[in-house]
Formats: sequence, structure tokens, C-alpha cells
Amino acid sequence: MSINRRQFLRRASIVTALGLGGSFVITGFRGKKVEAASEYEASQKGLVAKHWAMVVDMSKFKTEDDFTRVIQSCDTIHNIPDIGNTKDEIKWIWKDDYEHTFTESKNEYLSENFKNLPFMVMCNHCENPPCVKACPTGATFKRPDGIVAMDFHRCIGCRFCMGACPFGARSFNFRDPRPFIKEINPDFPTRTIGVVEKCTFCVERLADGIMPACVEASKGGLIFGDLDDPNSEVRKIISTKYTIRRKSELGTQPSVYYLVGGGDHA
Repeated sequence: MSINRRQFLRRASIVTALGLGGSFVITGFRGKKVEAASEYEASQKGLVAKHWAMVVDMSKFKTEDDFTRVIQSCDTIHNIPDIGNTKDEIKWIWKDDYEHTFTESKNEYLSENFKNLPFMVMCNHCENPPCVKACPTGATFKRPDGIVAMDFHRCIGCRFCMGACPFGARSFNFRDPRPFIKEINPDFPTRTIGVVEKCTFCVERLADGIMPACVEASKGGLIFGDLDDPNSEVRKIISTKYTIRRKSELGTQPSVYYLVGGGDHA
């Protein structure tokens, strides 16, 4: 996201005024030095799109294992720590109930069973992301393909993005997360204390021509593709099935759609 000189000076003054800053350690990626968490050079087989989007088919999430398998795939690849308490919890993709997932939906006649259904939630990679506008350093930015990405080493820990996000999709490292990683994946950067993090739609895997880890682990529960391509599976589902998005009334235009009625989408 480009900024002019006035915007840069304004952001710099905020950082200075808050007295924020620090050094953040980033490990290598596939044996190479990575200066920023978002700097992944796409290979010739890299996956590209004009607008990456995801459909969550809740009919495919029937058991606890369906959720756990997907969450663990993300945690393992992205060095997400298991700190052991909800206060310090770091989460990129997780499950939540209907009431907290679709807080704006008011239907007093919904059955209690439906209200208690768990939903798979993550960063919505909004078309109009308020977190990007709130970030004073450009650590959070929107890529041309619609992914809301992060440079972890540019994060100063102000947490403005967390306050701006209406979906609670960001986590803050109140403590050094690395001692709580069961087995560090050397192919992805680790983070440090004082850094915000979230789902990035696996930009590092897309650059290597691989679908996001959660998509591969979901067994068809998560469908990922180019929303601008009329022939993509996500576009066909959204065009022919009834889908909903979280807090659509806010105008952020989430890129994650929920197919709650199920049905064939092949």
C-alpha cells in the first residue's frame, strides 16, 4: 500500500510519540534469508489470482476431528505456539459458535442445535480492510491479489490493527512464542514478543504453487480460488449457492464466504 510523504511523516510521528519499536527476529525461508515475512518470490509454478477468496462449506465439518485436522495443519506449518491459556492464545484459524461468528444475525426462531454449531473462522481478507488503514508502519498491507498480508518485522506492537478489526482475527504475542512451539518449521519465520500476527492465506505456499495448508487438510471443506475468474470453483459456488459473510453490514467486504446449506458444488 503506497503512502505519500505527509502520511509517512504522520505515521513516523505516531511511532515516535508512542515510544514503540524494537528488533524482531525472523528465521530463514527454505534455507534463504527472508528480510520480511511477506517477501516470498513466486516460482514459475506459483499460483496467481486477481482476487483470492475462500468458501467454507460447513457441511464438511461434522466431527471434532474435521476442525482439529485443519487447525493443526495451519499451526504446524506457521509455527503457531501452544501457550496453554486463552489470554495468551495465538490463533490463525479456529472454531467458534454461531453467536460469536454471526453476531449481527438476529433470528429468534433458530433452533438451539443450530445456534450451538461450531464454525471455522479466520482472517476475512477484506476488500476494504480497516486494519490496513489503522497500521502506522505499513506492517499490515493489502496485496494486489486481495490478500491482507503482514511484515512481522515491521510490526511495532501498537495493536491499532487489533482494535480496527471487527472480526477478532488478530493475535498479539504478549510473551516470546518460540519456547511454546512444539517443533519449529524452519521454512517459515518465527515471531517474537510484541508482534501481532494472523492468517495470511499461506502466501508462501501460493508462491510455490501449493494451496493453503488448511485447504489441503479440509477434505473439501475449504474451497480456495480466484473470485474474479468466472470458471473458478469459488466463483461458481458463490454464483449458484446461498452463501453468507460475517458482518456484511460493516462494508469491509470479506473474501471468506460461508456455505451453510451444503450441497454439491463440483
